[in-house]
Amino acid sequence: MARALLMAVLIWTLALLLLGSIVHATGSSLACPDWPTCFGTMMPEMKGGVFWEHLHRLWAGALVLLFAAAVIALRLTPATTLPGRTALLRMGYLGLGLLIVQSVLGGLTVIYRLPDAISTSHLALAFLFLGLVTVMLVRTGGNVGTAGGETDDGGAGAVGADRDGTGDGGVARRAGLWAATVIFAQSIVGALVRHTDAGMACPDVPLCLGRVVPPLVHPMVQLHFLHRVLGLAVAIVVLRGSWLVFTRTADAVQRRLAAGLAAGVVAQVLLGFLSVAFRLEPPYVSSHTLLAAILLTLAVAMTTRDRGPAPTTAAP
Repeated sequence: MARALLMAVLIWTLALLLLGSIVHATGSSLACPDWPTCFGTMMPEMKGGVFWEHLHRLWAGALVLLFAAAVIALRLTPATTLPGRTALLRMGYLGLGLLIVQSVLGGLTVIYRLPDAISTSHLALAFLFLGLVTVMLVRTGGNVGTAGGETDDGGAGAVGADRDGTGDGGVARRAGLWAATVIFAQSIVGALVRHTDAGMACPDVPLCLGRVVPPLVHPMVQLHFLHRVLGLAVAIVVLRGSWLVFTRTADAVQRRLAAGLAAGVVAQVLLGFLSVAFRLEPPYVSSHTLLAAILLTLAVAMTTRDRGPAPTTAAP
């Protein structure tokens, strides 16, 4: 029951991130000028920008209730049937705290008319919560691997170990951790680009102002160009990590995660180009944000699934 609820929370959070991106891309962020009500009521006329903004609020409220139900389900699950239940509960309480802070930040973005720092922090916390839920979901799966430990089917095998038998455990964990780190950093920079309206500071692709390296004299150009450079760095880190997982691990699940990451990062670069080419049209920008969240989820899942080599099998 708890795992099913956590899966629902994960999907719900991804949908919420998509809705948040649509709200901004359609210019609906202040369609409801007050908070927590919208034009003084909890049930405004759902049309135009109000539809997107108020739907985003309602969806966020439902997420709090859904995650609280998942935490309660974890609490009611016998510890004998759920290894690590205490740690999971701690993560659950942390997640509830994050959601409360998120709600406050959401209100502040409206009250203070979309300040860049608060809006960016709002997205950063959303990604942190997404990563936390992913960790919880993987750890309730009952098949979290260790190098040289359990295999995907529960038997003895080489999850996280080299396919050539050298026992280099943790390659998937390292690849996933690096990927998650750069994806998160790039997402924060992307949020700054979005909230400072720097999305069209470089109106051409793949060049920027007609050059490989544009004149970095304006802060918006600097920020936009940084986002592009980091995007290239993310692609390199993810593709290299995915290749290592494919060539050095035998875990079928990790290999599928690596394939998803590799395909996703290529699609993400393409969406970034299309977002500029089509002048930040909502379908492209919103898909760009959603795919970033999915990539983070895959990277965190890869990291969490490979718990690293067990102490008894560690090299001397």
